[in-house]
Amino acid sequence: MQSETAVGSISVDRVTVEREGRRILRDVSIELSAPRIAVVGANGSGKSTFARLLNGLVLPDAGRVMVHDLDSRRDAKALRRRVGFVFTDPQAQILMPTPAEDLALSLRGSPRARVEARVAAALAEHGLSDRADVPASELSGGQRQMLALASVLITEPRLVVADEPTTLLDLRNSRRISDLLLSLASQVVIVTHDLDLAARCDHALLFEKGSLIASGAPQDVVSEYRELCA
Repeated sequence: MQSETAVGSISVDRVTVEREGRRILRDVSIELSAPRIAVVGANGSGKSTFARLLNGLVLPDAGRVMVHDLDSRRDAKALRRRVGFVFTDPQAQILMPTPAEDLALSLRGSPRARVEARVAAALAEHGLSDRADVPASELSGGQRQMLALASVLITEPRLVVADEPTTLLDLRNSRRISDLLLSLASQVVIVTHDLDLAARCDHALLFEKGSLIASGAPQDVVSEYRELCA
């Protein structure tokens, strides 16, 4: 059963992103308020760049991005506190030697007793209690991705953006991460090649060659993507 989702608005207005003279995104505009949003498209289509716009990892060269009433350029610091980002490769996020230390890092600045209690709760919730103090390098691929996701969720973000979070996982762990993402109380944007996962969302976007070419019901967008690939 899914939790009641705290939905906010996402507004991308005529956004263009360029890198080394090449346009990665071209004049993208979209208003989103669905709880769970899938972003699909071929490699190099611009979908990951779109995801990075949502927490200010990428800033637009033209246009404006508003996420939960925060401007990605003007309110960058506040936006990064409100939006949690989960990378494809968890090694990009796991910074400390052990799971317990990594989760504690996300809560730096909080009272020690509160950190210890929340870390213990997060480890238990995500099935990592028995791995709390083992080297993170010894975790399985699924456990590493679960830790990366837990380190984001422990900060209680209002929006979670996950960039191909299941790509490196086997079927069992892929399903486990997918189910967790879709059950969150936070609003979720998932960049994915897993069309079954995309179809389980409330809304979907399709990118092609830097342009947003479809937006709507997931089954319709997935069908259009399949036709495009064919």
